[in-house]
Amino acid sequence: MWYVVQTYAGREDAVCGLISQLVSSSLVQECFVPRYLTMVRFRGEWQSCEKPLFPGYLIVVTDCVEQVEYELRRVPAFTRLLGNDDAFIPLQADDIAWISAFTTKNDRVIGMSEGIIEGDEVVILKGPLMNHAGWIKKINRHKRLAYLEIQMFGRTITTKVGLEIVRKRA
Repeated sequence: MWYVVQTYAGREDAVCGLISQLVSSSLVQECFVPRYLTMVRFRGEWQSCEKPLFPGYLIVVTDCVEQVEYELRRVPAFTRLLGNDDAFIPLQADDIAWISAFTTKNDRVIGMSEGIIEGDEVVILKGPLMNHAGWIKKINRHKRLAYLEIQMFGRTITTKVGLEIVRKRA
């Protein structure tokens, strides 16, 4: 089962490393921070950059959630498994399928998409957003980002992925 661990935004990689070190490897099958690839302008040049898909959250794959929660107390950083008062709630199957559709086990990074704008419509030419243009709620062409509104963690959230618009037709 996949469980979501909340931590401070910007510290996801450090906390994921601490979990890998301090929590028994027999309990945790995988610990990762879902990421997306985007382009960032640095010193006048565009460079590819990976950013967290869900800032402040990482995912732990385990079958023994109670033992993992107990061992997370040894991690010297803020970590909290998401759940309600009674139990920890694993990610739903469609949430897991959404992340797995765009990433692989050893590479949890969603790649850049490429598209064009024709009138009021966005047409994705290649990349992970191909055939999923309906998820796009907003585009920032200057930062090469697409804002998606998706159902994840039991609620509607807005997240960003990389999208380069190569041409705009009137």
